[in-house]
Amino acid sequence: MNIIFMLIGCSVIIALFFLGAFFWAAKNGQHEDTYTPSVRILFDDEPADNDTEMTEKKA
Repeated sequence: MNIIFMLIGCSVIIALFFLGAFFWAAKNGQHEDTYTPSVRILFDDEPADNDTEMTEKKA
């Protein structure tokens, strides 16, 4: 029975840690931009200059 109380205490401490981490992240602005990630997949990536130079040198 003592182990159950210890496990409950440990789980409450871990839950409070994650709750604190969430509030810290929200306070520092981690969850402010919700629009950009949803449309980022619609934009094409521009090729890097290094890739085109490497293919031109090989040819």
